[in-house]
This record gives sequence, structure tokens and C-alpha cells, in this order.
Amino acid sequence: MSDAGTRRRRMSRRRDPAAAEGRMTLVEHLRELRNRLGWAFLAIAIGTVVGWTFYPHVFHFLAQPFNRASNSVGGVHKPQLVLEGVADAFNLQLQVSFAAGVVISSPVWLYQLFRFVTPGLHKSERRYAGLFVASALPLFLGGVAAAYYVLPHILGAFLGFTPPTVTNLINVDAYMSFLIQIMVVFGIGCIAPVVIVVLNAIGILSARRFASWWRWTIFLTLVFAAFATPTGDPFNMLLFAAPLLLLMFVAFLICWNTDRRRAKRDRAEGLADLDDDETSPLHIRHDPADDRPSDIHRIDD
Repeated sequence: MSDAGTRRRRMSRRRDPAAAEGRMTLVEHLRELRNRLGWAFLAIAIGTVVGWTFYPHVFHFLAQPFNRASNSVGGVHKPQLVLEGVADAFNLQLQVSFAAGVVISSPVWLYQLFRFVTPGLHKSERRYAGLFVASALPLFLGGVAAAYYVLPHILGAFLGFTPPTVTNLINVDAYMSFLIQIMVVFGIGCIAPVVIVVLNAIGILSARRFASWWRWTIFLTLVFAAFATPTGDPFNMLLFAAPLLLLMFVAFLICWNTDRRRAKRDRAEGLADLDDDETSPLHIRHDPADDRPSDIHRIDD
């Protein structure tokens, strides 16, 4: 009886296309979202506690770009970071600890986001989504690191406009907001090539189409670098635009290689001469399980 029950469950799963394709009802989607968000928020909370514990070291690390820029300005009226309100010190520690927690827990909540999205994707699309997550995180952190080392030059250019007889007292909240803005902009800029590669991998953007946009790509990259480095200094702008353009070129080479392998596969399968609106021949594979009698026939016998 147990073997018959097992076969019956297997046949029912085979006849249920929703279960075979990993479909879920709305309630199941909401439950899945709740679980993924719960794990993500738990990881962020643990990371925030870690950031709170090591707050002096984290704040010293984040204040280093300002200290380098302030030392480069020098003089009697050297720029300083200040706090104005009574509770500003507590709010600052909470803000810095939360930002550190988000960064520390980024592998966890990115993984939870990936696991929530993948059930609705095909097998090949899941592979490309995993490639995107695996590549986006180090590229984003690389852009953040680049921004951290460029920030002293940006801050030095701004602080250099301070008159000799004026002491520049900068609120720490304003400095932290500026720091996070620059880092996020640099990080997002480094993820853009990965998005292009994924769009090419799923067949939305071809390498030839991407190459035809090379003028706009260079122009928009330079504009993006100008906004990301608001010093007006061409050296700092090119310092950010050059690695980004190099990543764009690497993305084009990957797209070109993907299109070349896709065209070779289409020629081998006889699909190269088909138009975009022409139906391709179906390759139907015979499943030996289809020859087995169904549960209804088995019950009748």
C-alpha cells in the first residue's frame, strides 16, 4: 500500500504543472516574503549590534577621509567636525551602527532576495541571477572602496574654499550624509556593467546594439562621474570615469562572446536563418513515464 501511495503522489505531482514549475499561491508568496524579510531584518539587527560594539573603530574609519582632507588644508583655522544637539551623539552612534549593520549583513539579505526571486525564474535565468548576485556584491564594495580613497581629494577641494580668517565647523550628520551619498553612487556605478551582461545573457540586449550606443555610453558615464565627484576637478572625474569605462568595455567583450556562442548554437540547430517573427521547430522529447497507465486506469483494473 505504501508503494502504491508513493506512485500515486508522484503521478499527481507530474500532472500538476503548477507544482512542477514552482508556482505558489498569493498566500504562499506572502508567507515566503515574510520569512525572507524576517531573516534579512534579523541579519541587519545582528550586524547593527556588531557595529554598535565596535562603534569607536567604525567611526574612526569613517572619519579618516575628513581628517586627511583637514590636515591637507592645515592652518590655524583647521576644519573640524562638531555636534550641536544634546542627543546628536546618540543619534550619530545609532546611524553609524545601522549603516555598518547593513554592510555587514549584505551577503545575507542579498541571498534572501535572490531566494525569493528565483522560484519565478527558469533554470537558465536562475543561473544568470546567481551570477548577478555573486558579481554585484564585490563590484559594489569595490566602488565603495574607491569612493573611500577618493573622498579626501573631494573634501580637500571643497574645504580649500574656506577663507583664511574663518573656521569651518561641519556638522557630523552632514558629513556622514555626504559620505554615504558618494559611496552609494560609486557602488551603483560599478554595478551597471553587470546589469548589461545579465540583459545580454537573457536575450534582451545584444552586443551589436550595445556597441551602437558607444557615444551615449561614454557621454553618460562622464556625466555620471561629474555628478559623483562634484569638485569640478577634471582629474577626479576621470579618476572615476576611467575604471567605469573599462568595466563597460569588459561587459561588451562578455556580451560579444555570448552572442557569438549563441549564434554558433543556432547554426548547429538550423535556427540561424529564421526571422524574429517565424516559429521555430519544436524538439519534443519522449518521456517513458507517459506510457505508464494512469491512476484511474489502475483503479479500474
